[in-house]
Amino acid sequence: MTRQLLRSLLVLLLIAAAGLDLHAQQPTLRWGGDAQGGAPFVEADARQPDRVVGFDVEIAELIARELGRTPQFVQTQFISLDQAATRGDFDIGLSGIEDTPARRQAMAVTTPYYEFREVLTVRTADRDRYRTLADLRGRRVGTLSGTIAYELLVDAERQHGVIPRPYEDDVHPYQDLENGRVDAVLLDNVLAIRALGKFQGLAIQPGTVATGHYVGVLARTNTAMRDRIDGILRAAMADGRLETIFRKWGVWNDDQPAFFANVLADAPITKTVIPDASRSAGALTRKYLPLLLQASLKTIVLSCVSMALAIAFGMSLAVGRVYGGRLTRTAVTTYVEVMRGTPILLQLFVIYYGLAEVVRLDASVAACLGLALNYAAYESEIYRGALEAIPRGQLEAARVLGLSDFQALRFVRGPQAFRLALAPMTNDFVAMLKDSSLVSVLAVTELTQQTQIFATNLGSWVIPGVLCAGLYLAMSLPLAHVARRLEARWKAPTAS
Repeated sequence: MTRQLLRSLLVLLLIAAAGLDLHAQQPTLRWGGDAQGGAPFVEADARQPDRVVGFDVEIAELIARELGRTPQFVQTQFISLDQAATRGDFDIGLSGIEDTPARRQAMAVTTPYYEFREVLTVRTADRDRYRTLADLRGRRVGTLSGTIAYELLVDAERQHGVIPRPYEDDVHPYQDLENGRVDAVLLDNVLAIRALGKFQGLAIQPGTVATGHYVGVLARTNTAMRDRIDGILRAAMADGRLETIFRKWGVWNDDQPAFFANVLADAPITKTVIPDASRSAGALTRKYLPLLLQASLKTIVLSCVSMALAIAFGMSLAVGRVYGGRLTRTAVTTYVEVMRGTPILLQLFVIYYGLAEVVRLDASVAACLGLALNYAAYESEIYRGALEAIPRGQLEAARVLGLSDFQALRFVRGPQAFRLALAPMTNDFVAMLKDSSLVSVLAVTELTQQTQIFATNLGSWVIPGVLCAGLYLAMSLPLAHVARRLEARWKAPTAS
């Protein structure tokens, strides 16, 4: 009896081990998408935040099932999906990715599986005022960076004087439209319709600005898998599985039947040609170089204004820390620790979006204020250390001469402390030049964001990256050189 029981247990263990081995050997389909504000394409499930839902999620599951694989989601920032696919971070990217000439040249692109329209969303009160892009001269129009809509706005800037405001996600443009920070939003009708349910007082204009299509992207060399996926998508169009998915997510509309019929019949698909769509590296470089220079100027101005505010506020904090009473020192110390202990990105979001109900700051103002408040905490510690490094004998001599604390600070302690603080202060300014890239989350088009847009449209980071690095070096190296010269000139003489 005992032997039979042992044999049975052994058989069960072997079966279980074989099952685990088969499960472990089951291939996966790694697919990339952006769940940050990516609804209804890809979004975190509200009931189970560790999983994603959306119609692109179900399309990925359909493809994986037909390939005999297990789907595995890879979170990737939307603007980096092309580069991540090329690098091999995943097999296919699916997240409302648009079919563009740049992607056709640089990637293995699937057959289009959904047709969308670029539409203009305005506040209900402005419905009769802003009907087209031509009506928005001198007005700010939000969109998602690196998209067809952004290219259309760049063209509208030249033709109609529109001011493009590119964002890194598709939620905040509509939030800023509701709050009055932009005057319109140009994005896909899928996103616009969803925004109407989340934000108050918005309306979609009936006209179509452009027509485009969603596709999947794979590495350029992965054409074999692309061709298999094309067959799966066409079969799902023919037997109604794609329609079922789109109806479930409320994105099926009257545009899709004719679009599906054209895809299945290999007929030409109507789509809007992007203005200035020449995609050679030279042509795109000539197009984007002036934009990079403009973004560099904005970066310099933003950094200089922010640093000036940070120095002034930081000095005040340092003086309060050194000369203030117990309550003042406690308040200053608390501020410094909070600002240094929390991410600057979080601080920018709180200042711009979190305080929107109280005060609606312009994006550039919020960016300057956020950088200044954060760096003031670091500057205050530099100045406090420099002030406390001055020998006490000099301060006692100043009191003997009848100088007040303020006069001693102005004529004795302050100038020497400034000399000691110069080098670290310069380092902080160079760091701020680079940290200014974070303000792109507030739709401020500084150098790094413009470089990302350039790289997305070119399909490569080589040329944009080299140009961006060169511009940052051109801004930071002269400053470092001047600081070294001043430091050498003001260096205290060495005792012999």
